[in-house]
Amino acid sequence: MDHDQNFKNLVLDYPREALAFCAEAEARAITPDVRITPVREEQLKERLGERFRELDVPLLVEWPDGQRAALVFVVEEETDPARFSAPRLAHYCLDIAELLKTRRVVPVVIFLHGGPNERRLQLGSEHTSYLDFHFIAVDLAAMPYSRWRDSDNIVARINLPNMRHEQHERVEVFAAAIKGLITLEQDPEKRLKYTDFIDSYAALDDNERARYQQDYPDEVENMRTFSERVREEGMQQGMRQGMQQGMQQGEAILLLQLMHHKFGDIPDDIRHRVESAEPETLTRWFGQALTADNLDEVLHGGCGR
Repeated sequence: MDHDQNFKNLVLDYPREALAFCAEAEARAITPDVRITPVREEQLKERLGERFRELDVPLLVEWPDGQRAALVFVVEEETDPARFSAPRLAHYCLDIAELLKTRRVVPVVIFLHGGPNERRLQLGSEHTSYLDFHFIAVDLAAMPYSRWRDSDNIVARINLPNMRHEQHERVEVFAAAIKGLITLEQDPEKRLKYTDFIDSYAALDDNERARYQQDYPDEVENMRTFSERVREEGMQQGMRQGMQQGMQQGEAILLLQLMHHKFGDIPDDIRHRVESAEPETLTRWFGQALTADNLDEVLHGGCGR
C-alpha cells in the first residue's frame, strides 16, 4: 500500500479539514475566505536542484486582506517512525522559507504507526542553543477513536480505523468511518475513493465483514444502492463517450478517404491531425475538401498557409 500517496491525496482533497485536524491551534485563524493552495513540488525541485527534499504536501495559506503574511504548512506522512529524520524536515522547511521568502512555516508530521521519541531538534553547545526546531506530531495510533467517532471533520472520520481502539471495536470503528464519509461527502467519485481508503486501513476479516452487514444493514444498503447508481451512471457515460468517439472516428475516416481520392497519398502528419481533430473541425474540413485544390486549402480554408 502506498501510504504516502494515500495521505497526499487526502490532504489535497480536503486541505482545510486536514489542517483543522492536524494543526488545530494554527488552523483556528483559517476562515472560509482564506485561500489554500498546494505548492507544486515540480516547481520546488526545479528551483532547489540537488537540495530538494521531497516531502508530501506543502500548502500555502493566504489571507485576502493582505494584512497577515502568508503561512506555509509542510505536511508529511511517515509510516515508519524509525525512518523519520528531523534534520531532513528542518532542512526542507528552511528551503521552503528561502524559496517563498517567508519565516511563517508550520511543519506537521502524520505518523501512521507511532511517533518518534525525539520530537525536537536542537543544535548548539553547552553555552548556547543556536537552532531550536520542533514540529507538530500527529500520532494517529495514539489518538483515541472515541474522541473523533462523531466528528464533523471528514479527515478525522476517514482516519478512524488508524486511531487507537480495542480489537472488539473494529467493526464499530469501520461503521463510524463509513457513516461519516456518507454524511460529509456528497461527491460520488470521492465517496468511492475514500471508501477504498477506509476499507484498506480497517482491513476487516470475513467474520467482521459479516458482522458489519448484520449490525449495520442501513449503511450497507445505502452503500450498495450508491455503488450501483454510480456504476450505472459510469456505464451510461462510457456508452455516450464511446458513441461520440465512434462517430468522430467515422467522420475522420470519411474525410481521409475523400482527401486520398482527390489528392493521392496523405502525409502522416496530416493523417494524425485529422484522426485527432474535434468533430466541429472535421465538419469544417470536410466542407473545404469538397472544393479545395490541395491539402493545404482543406486544412486552412484556402488561406495559403
